[in-house]
Amino acid sequence: METTELTVPGAVRGDLPSSPPGFKRPSRFSMYSLKRFFRFWYLKLLRIRESPHNVAMGLSLGVFVGCLPIIPLQTVAAVILAFFFKCSKIAAAIGTWITNPLYAPFVFYGMYLLGRAVIPVGKKEFEPEDLTLLNIVNLGWDFFLLMLAGGVIVGLALAFLTYLVSVRMVYLYRQKRSLRMQLKRLRKK
Repeated sequence: METTELTVPGAVRGDLPSSPPGFKRPSRFSMYSLKRFFRFWYLKLLRIRESPHNVAMGLSLGVFVGCLPIIPLQTVAAVILAFFFKCSKIAAAIGTWITNPLYAPFVFYGMYLLGRAVIPVGKKEFEPEDLTLLNIVNLGWDFFLLMLAGGVIVGLALAFLTYLVSVRMVYLYRQKRSLRMQLKRLRKK
């Protein structure tokens, strides 16, 4: 059986259709796409079908775990804690994104400094210029303990603030949405 290929006159194989005049395609990493990304997750968080307390509790648990220096296991730990605290697992997973790979080294260095101010363990010194896996391993458990102490302090403060803000935010969003739905029903009548 013979197959025929549909072609556009004058088009070279692999050409994409041309855009209309004056159309500017947004770049992959434009501010517009970044805004859409954050808006998507913001709305996803607000539309979770659980109580505002459960959503806020899950988000604050995720933020707390996101401040701990357990980078590859943050999301897993947050979801497990959310399971035990009976709160939103999705919100907990979203909350761990407070430390993303872009600025995590700066956040963890700040947590290390805070931990060193609170717990004077050893004379281990850490310089951001020497941020290699070998140097971190050589610094050992003292280094991890300092980062953990700083992470717990920052995490508790941020988790408390996150709970206060997010429970109110979810409640207000749902209240506004309920009013919009009621107005929409009244207009149909």
